[in-house]
Formats: sequence, C-alpha cells, structure tokens
Amino acid sequence: MVLAYRGPPPAVVQATTALAAAVYAEVDLRRHRGRHPRIGALDVVPFVRGPGCTEADALAAARSFGEWAARRGVPVFFYERAATNPNRTSLPAIRFGQFEGLAEKLSNPEWRPDLGPPAPHPSLGAVVVGVRGPLLRFNVNFDTEDPGPARRIAAAIRESGGGLRHVRALGIPLRRRGLTQVSMNLTRYAVTGIDAVYERVAEGARAEGVALAGCEFIGPVPAEAIRGLDPARLDAEIASDQILELPGIRDGEEGGGEA
Repeated sequence: MVLAYRGPPPAVVQATTALAAAVYAEVDLRRHRGRHPRIGALDVVPFVRGPGCTEADALAAARSFGEWAARRGVPVFFYERAATNPNRTSLPAIRFGQFEGLAEKLSNPEWRPDLGPPAPHPSLGAVVVGVRGPLLRFNVNFDTEDPGPARRIAAAIRESGGGLRHVRALGIPLRRRGLTQVSMNLTRYAVTGIDAVYERVAEGARAEGVALAGCEFIGPVPAEAIRGLDPARLDAEIASDQILELPGIRDGEEGGGEA
C-alpha cells in the first residue's frame, strides 16, 4: 500500500506517527508474504519537500519520525538526502535481503542501524526514513496471466539491469484482475520521462506477443512530469486531485519542497 498526504512538517510527522502506530499494532511480518521487496511492516517513509518547506525542515521531520520509531524498538535507516552513510543513499541497497535476511544483515557492523536496536524487531523488522525529490509511480498492465513477459520486460528496462536511467521496475502478477504488470518508479522523470518508458515497455510487449491493458499512475503525479502528455494515448486516467504542482521544483533538484 502506498499512502501520500501533504501539509506542514509538524502535521505530517504527527500523521505519520499515527499511521505507524496503527501499522505496528496490526502487522506481523512473520506471517506476511508479498511480491514487493520490504524490510519492515512500515517499510519506507520518504519526506518530499514542497513550497514553503526548507531542506532543514524536511530533514528535521525525517529525524523526528526516525527517533519515534527507534523508541519503539524498530531499527531505523536514513536514506537519500537524509543518509548519514554514503552506502545508504539507495533504497534498493538497504532493502537487499528483505525482512527474511535482515537479522544476518544487521549482524554486519557495516549495516548497524542509524537509530534503534542493532537487531530487527521480531515482527516489525526495520524502517527506512529519508528526504527525497518527487518521483513518479507509473504502471503498465498486460492482458495475460503469465508473469514471464512482465518480469523479462522489467528486468530489461530497469537501470540496475542496464536499461533506462533512473527507472526502477518489477514484473508482478495481478491475479484478481487476471493481468500482469510492469510496476515502475521514475526517480528522475526529467531525465527519463513517461513517453520513453512507455515506448520501451510497449516494444517489449510486442516482442513478447502480449497485449497492453492500460496504464496507471499511483499516488501524487508531479504536474511537470505529465505536461504535454495525452493520457488517452496511454489508456490511463489521472484524477485531478492526484496532480501535484510544485512551482520551481523538479525531480532531483535542491529546490524547496513541502512535506
């Protein structure tokens, strides 16, 4: 589940601690299986700056929430702009090994958490907290239940596999809908935008002999990322309340931001 909300930093921190308390009361990762990589019941908490919020404000919000989680016995890693260790700027690097491999990972002194205990919480794992620029969550669906094509296309287009720059991608089944999906995060959409990603995915689908079944935008959609884009071409809908105007702010910049 992805939840996004906006407001002044103190209110966002308060809302996030309330969210975390609810998650920690209900979720036990020892009984959880899923498709998406995770090391924690509340896996990652990114603070994204907007108008009227300084970098210092966002970093303070991240630190405040991290201290709250640590007091509840959950190890905390700071990432991206909040990272205290240059080897921990990347979320995939911190997640590597997932919850099941977390105890072994934390036993390595190089992976001692920034805050909290040096061992995973038995049921909640750990949490990754940071400050980052806006990103775009963009999914392309295929009209097949076979997950093979989506997984192969995702592996080919993601940056870590030698594909498109600043693109993270997973191929996952959507069994309840009878579809599969390439689920993507475009972390620098000004460098690699929706058109380029869509064309590569569509090209892969043609090569695999599978039909496209529409696209999805998940969570906030930075207005700059879709300027000039025709959603009908992608067979996608974007709700007006999804579009987030960040005046003067682009992905990866140090400009202002709202938590």
